[in-house]
Amino acid sequence: MQESDTLLIAVDVHDREAGVVDKMTAHREGILHRAFSIFVFDEVDRLLLQRRAAGKYHSGGLWSNTCCSHPRAGESLLDAAHRRLGEEMGFDCSLQPVFGFVYRAALDAGLVEHEYDHVLVGRFRGTPAPDAREVDEWKWEHVPAVQSQLAAGPEAFTAWFKLALDGLLARRAC
Repeated sequence: MQESDTLLIAVDVHDREAGVVDKMTAHREGILHRAFSIFVFDEVDRLLLQRRAAGKYHSGGLWSNTCCSHPRAGESLLDAAHRRLGEEMGFDCSLQPVFGFVYRAALDAGLVEHEYDHVLVGRFRGTPAPDAREVDEWKWEHVPAVQSQLAAGPEAFTAWFKLALDGLLARRAC
């Protein structure tokens, strides 16, 4: 299935399904749809970051969380998260949903990201083997270092990353 042919799950602000929408239509018209952001940590609590491939249809070359994508129509959130983690980063691990939030952001190429984003967390001990069509670079970083990098150069990161990270850290502190 080609990326542009993927049907996403349109939702309302409470994540209730409202139908399906073509992936590119959703991003051109800013239609609210279901998404997920995965944050994977290692045994010393470093976060696995990826720099999105320059050729991605949006946000290419920007740093972000371990993996992010959308469930397809008829696919559960967890099934989609495990599928994409394997496709993008070349591994799988146990994932735990933590929270969800809605955001809207203007992107490059005139696109709009309007998502109900589910944040999931996992642990992985090993070496990722990312797909070069998806990921240009990856690194393990301690969260305080990531926060410093975000503060110094937020334009180097995806629009959703800081929102998801801040929400995750607020919940981990509880």
